[in-house]
Amino acid sequence: MVSGSRVLVWSEMDSPIGSITFAMTGKGLCRLDFMNGEQAPMMLERWAKEWIGSVQVERNDAELQPVVQQMEEYFNKKRKHFDVSLDLHGTSFQKLVWKQLQNIPYGEVHSYKDVAQAIGAPKAVRAVGGANNRNPVSIIVPCHRVVGSNGSLVGYGGGLEIKEQLLVLEGALSR
Repeated sequence: MVSGSRVLVWSEMDSPIGSITFAMTGKGLCRLDFMNGEQAPMMLERWAKEWIGSVQVERNDAELQPVVQQMEEYFNKKRKHFDVSLDLHGTSFQKLVWKQLQNIPYGEVHSYKDVAQAIGAPKAVRAVGGANNRNPVSIIVPCHRVVGSNGSLVGYGGGLEIKEQLLVLEGALSR
């Protein structure tokens, strides 16, 4: 784990869905973004100022190798659950939604309404959608497994094409 709370380390990988960048604090993985590494330092500094204060952003491929390895296993259909410490930053409501998303099994989809009901806020469907949109660690916190009430693919920070690819990979959707 990263020593000290003022360092944010990052790494990147190529995947079947494009470049993925990861960032980790001393407490755990805090970001997973669909972008290449050239954009990472500036984006991570901006994000950190909002959520954790001023940090030193450093590339550290070795530190994030276990995360990259688990993602490679996921894309090769050899991993259905992630064993990664998380350091999620958001509102209390967002964190409640993100925790519930982790209960959606690999290969299944739930609706935004299902998630709202599961957290005891059945009328908060739009708020669940907003929290889903702000998920800082897509795939690991599987917001791609949330669909519209009619089963339609709606809203995904990485784009609907990536959402579809992930659901096909998991067997929750066929092409």
